[in-house]
Amino acid sequence: MKKYLRLAVMLVLVSCGGGENRAPRNLDNACSILDERPHYLRALRKSERQWGVPVSVLMASIYQESKFISNAKTPHRFALGIIPVGRQSSAYGYSQAIDGTWDDYRSATGNRGARRNRFDDATDFMGWYMNQASGQLGISPYDANNLYLAYHEGLTGYRRGSQNEKDWLLRVAANVGERAKLYDRELF
Repeated sequence: MKKYLRLAVMLVLVSCGGGENRAPRNLDNACSILDERPHYLRALRKSERQWGVPVSVLMASIYQESKFISNAKTPHRFALGIIPVGRQSSAYGYSQAIDGTWDDYRSATGNRGARRNRFDDATDFMGWYMNQASGQLGISPYDANNLYLAYHEGLTGYRRGSQNEKDWLLRVAANVGERAKLYDRELF
């Protein structure tokens, strides 16, 4: 009997975790992602209703940031090529939000218990941030390319045009825009 009780307790503890630590099987198909993880669609639609950013734009941005992995982190930095000295940034979770911006979101929305490794919180954060970019920078909520640039560079960085000095980032943002179009065609 103790064996079954211990197993039940472990299952409950595991189910309380933040999210999936592995990516869905087919990241190139929005329907496949949502079939595999139906709770994603509920969270994405809720964020779309709340903040006005389309599901396809949110999904394409999450794909770029974390490949739908809940505990994604930035790579380690190394001194002398071998001594680990920490991570490149504090970015973490589905949205790869950094500590300060995540704290701003929790304060602004009153969602103090939000966690970056929970999909519903991460999609709400991304919707909130992209809604700010849309309002403050005049970017259409359907413009995945420029919303991603503002997301990556920050509102001030985007306003200054820092993205224009980074050819690699412009290519990445164009890929996000294309993926958003692909996901949109697949979903609707």
